Amino acid sequence: MKIERRLGPPPAKRGSLSGETCPDIFELSDGRFAIIGSEATEALDAELPPDASRGEDERIVVISRETLIRAKADIPDA
Repeated sequence: MKIERRLGPPPAKRGSLSGETCPDIFELSDGRFAIIGSEATEALDAELPPDASRGEDERIVVISRETLIRAKADIPDA
């Protein structure tokens, strides 16, 4: 598994103060996506709707609305 490409502009073009650390979305070589975001599992786990769950090895992460919206053009339809 490798990172194939970033979805959306890099952090510096989204206003990251350091230009380096910021939420990010990547498409992986196996077709999955990797997200860099703030860990929020403890805060949001009890808020999941009844038809949602996460595995023991899964975490809930939060990214900014801007990060996802600006990545939208790069997200494949299929």
